[in-house]
Amino acid sequence: MKIPISQDDARTFAREWIAAWNAHDLELILSHYDDAVELTSPVAAQLLQKPDGHISGKADLRRYFHRGLEAYPQLRFELETVFCGLHSVVLCYANQKGTRTAEFMEFSDTGKVVRVVANYGA
Repeated sequence: MKIPISQDDARTFAREWIAAWNAHDLELILSHYDDAVELTSPVAAQLLQKPDGHISGKADLRRYFHRGLEAYPQLRFELETVFCGLHSVVLCYANQKGTRTAEFMEFSDTGKVVRVVANYGA
């Protein structure tokens, strides 16, 4: 049975996730994700030329994130808001260009991110 995520746990996860991305540390970034992760993102569609923008499994996620870090060497995130659900979070953040993003992340029974849906604003 999944244990609900507390507000404190959600904020801690968000800070650690942002710090991993800002450090461009691929292994640290990937440590947040379950092996069976599923991700859907417009950026994945663009970078990988996959119209559905769907990534399945940690090996594919590794390739996608590696490609993203190479394509955006100045990548930097600034956390704006953290929303907490029972077994999920939504992280709202802006990148170095000011583009705003909201990512829904659902957690597995082991506490790793198993599903991500990324949404981008202006």
